[in-house]
Amino acid sequence: MKRILTIQDISCLGKCSLTVALPVISAMGVEAAIIPTAVLSTHTMFQNFTYRDLTNDILPIVEHWKHEGMTFDAVYTGYLGSNEQVDIMIEIMNTLGAGRVKVVDPAMADTGKLYPGFDMDFVKKCRELCGCADIVVPNITEASLLTGMDYKETYDEAYIQALLKAMAALGAQKVVLTGVTYESDKIGAAVYDSETGAFFQHFTNRLPVAYHGTGDIYASTLTGALMRGFDVEQSAAIAADFTAETIRLTMENPDRRTYGVDFESALPYLWKLLQEK
Repeated sequence: MKRILTIQDISCLGKCSLTVALPVISAMGVEAAIIPTAVLSTHTMFQNFTYRDLTNDILPIVEHWKHEGMTFDAVYTGYLGSNEQVDIMIEIMNTLGAGRVKVVDPAMADTGKLYPGFDMDFVKKCRELCGCADIVVPNITEASLLTGMDYKETYDEAYIQALLKAMAALGAQKVVLTGVTYESDKIGAAVYDSETGAFFQHFTNRLPVAYHGTGDIYASTLTGALMRGFDVEQSAAIAADFTAETIRLTMENPDRRTYGVDFESALPYLWKLLQEK
């Protein structure tokens, strides 16, 4: 069984980061090892949440694993809370991640702006981390910040291809750009392989809602699919289809919770996708 190490925060209640990555990766038949970078009572959509920084615990965990001879098939990073944590991730990518598949989701911005608490110094640090990755999975806002290209809400395919190439120039061989839309009723992902020069796009129906944590679902599914032996284009498509299904099921559920998607209900669909592909 393949083993993914995923490093990001964990919200005790709320469907994002590790509370998404762990069950999704496990449901795909892949072992999920975790290093939590912080523990929150809820995710940041809630008010008055508690927060415990675990930066000082990360490297001791890694050292223990090294002593035990633990190895991983992939290292996948998500939301990171500080420049110091990014530096630690770079070190881990160069040690535990050496010779393994390295996936970076530079979760720091959306809808044209940085998340609260981040600044351009953090963006510069994330550029270094992206340079250590084999595959980076930014949204359009994150890609524009990381590359210095103008952020656009209306764009054409030439803009997306330029953004993909600019992201690849940071060092990763493959880029998966999420939230790509040319038509009001379609949304999906665009993929670029800098080694072959190939572009690929996959779209699903766009639904008139938005939920917290879907980017984490996408990146986790993508990484899990890679470990199941799918190439990056197939993995990007599987992740897009599964994420869209989680949104659809949530939108149709009259008892839906407002803080995340009903990904649990969509897990049988994910397994079906893995078998069909």
